Amino acid sequence: MTGSVYFISGIDTGIGKTYTTGYLAKLWNAQGRKTITQKLIQTGNTDTSEDIQQHREIMGMGWFPEDESKLTMPEIFTYPASPHLATQIDGRKIDFQKIESATQQLAQNYEAVLLEGAGGLMVPLTTELLTIDYVANKKLPVILVSSGRLGSINHTILSLEALKSRDLELYALAYNLNDESQDELISKDTAEYLKAYLRKHFPNSIWIDIPVISSSSTV
Repeated sequence: MTGSVYFISGIDTGIGKTYTTGYLAKLWNAQGRKTITQKLIQTGNTDTSEDIQQHREIMGMGWFPEDESKLTMPEIFTYPASPHLATQIDGRKIDFQKIESATQQLAQNYEAVLLEGAGGLMVPLTTELLTIDYVANKKLPVILVSSGRLGSINHTILSLEALKSRDLELYALAYNLNDESQDELISKDTAEYLKAYLRKHFPNSIWIDIPVISSSSTV
């Protein structure tokens, strides 16, 4: 079995990528699609990935064997910053071959691998390589996380145009209902506008609402 790998990015830092990744893994597993999550590069940690830990809490599961072996968190850097800076501070380079090997091993045993990035599509992994470059090199379909917060229409369309410029597939736009604007009118209009934009410019993509859930709730 060789599963599909989906890259999860967001329109901004703090938009809810980790929450969305955990929720989708929980949902897809409940629907009978064997799914695991992976963190492309974790910064701000030492031995384990806090994002993978949050995925498991949302999924209502403990550590997987693949977590113990670090396949789901192949590269961890200590400083909480963009990977290009975190690597400089730790004094070592990202081992991209190690990441790719880990992803492929996961894909051999799962129907779907949800690969969570760090920040948005334009976050630099090195001084020469942006996140979107990595995604384009691997030709990964993208799940883009957005929300109804003020300003998200602009940020979302910028991200979508970046995907289009690299001829990348938008598999889905995940709309994080945990990050809504306090103004209901803005939230409602944002969702309606983005749905219409997708229908016109990305007709083959899907819309996924990410509901408010607790780590102990069921899907």
